Amino acid sequence: MRRTIVILHPGGLGDLLLAVPAVQSLRSRFPAHDVVVCGHDEASRFLAECGLVDHSLPVHTTACAPLFAGRTPDDPLLVDWLGRCDRAVAWTKDDCGTLSAVLKRSGAVESVVQSPFAATLTGVHQSERYAEILGVEAGQVPVVDIALPEALKGEARELLASCGFFHEQRLALVHPGSGSRHKCMKPEILGRVLGGLQAQGFEPLILQGPADEEIVDGLLAHVPPRRALLRGLPLRLVAGVLSQVDLFLGHDSGVTHLAALLGTVTVALFGPTAPARWAPRGRTVTVVTGKSCVCPTWETIKDCQEKPCLNLSSSTILDACLTMRGAELNPRIC
Repeated sequence: MRRTIVILHPGGLGDLLLAVPAVQSLRSRFPAHDVVVCGHDEASRFLAECGLVDHSLPVHTTACAPLFAGRTPDDPLLVDWLGRCDRAVAWTKDDCGTLSAVLKRSGAVESVVQSPFAATLTGVHQSERYAEILGVEAGQVPVVDIALPEALKGEARELLASCGFFHEQRLALVHPGSGSRHKCMKPEILGRVLGGLQAQGFEPLILQGPADEEIVDGLLAHVPPRRALLRGLPLRLVAGVLSQVDLFLGHDSGVTHLAALLGTVTVALFGPTAPARWAPRGRTVTVVTGKSCVCPTWETIKDCQEKPCLNLSSSTILDACLTMRGAELNPRIC
């Protein structure tokens, strides 16, 4: 049986996707090992489906819960993986060393446990901080392009065809939501951007995630009736759709990081969160920001009415979209 590298990541979708370059660096350093990720349910399974890891397990389940409580697990899969583990990595706080100790008791030869938010880390971008915990210098963090299985691309093409969209059309996918409405543009501005994209020959599609109903409803009030809306899609199918569009427009969100990792031409709108720390990376990505956020805490961001950091004109956003697409950086991934 092959030895394993076991990774625990209790963060959300975007957090796990930011850690993908660090995961890839582990895979490169241990090519003879099976890499296991226990993390965000859909994202972990998606990474396994694309071959970036060998096995996945949802981290927020009864299988992993004992580890975070300092007890050895009894889930058969996890017991097996840890019993063959040469290195266990957990990107989380462990001030008392409880998690590190239980990983070793469960069979890991070595355990590396640290939060990417630790004050001792020097990396600026969050992806660099994940890698720094593994001893990888910032300049050595790999650039990762996720290659989708052909079957998944086919599923996406069938979905788009069922909505009346076909490969010869220029498609722009717009995600108006984010993890927080305080990171999102005003719907009337995005509505004008969608109109501008359509005037330039794009067919705009709106993506609605699980927590986006309110903000999508606001956007729909500012666009023509019967605008194409994709909602309730599993993450893997969102990725498939992203591989079939010519342009993606989104905020600081997990979907925006996914688009960047897939090599889709991506325009990311950033406001209160710092692009230097959180922006998606890639040669097909451009980040558009307003003024620097001066709110000292997230609570003051919530109370801020002006939001100058999100004071972007529709023409500025549209120009960024057309410039990126015009550069032909990423012909549609067939």
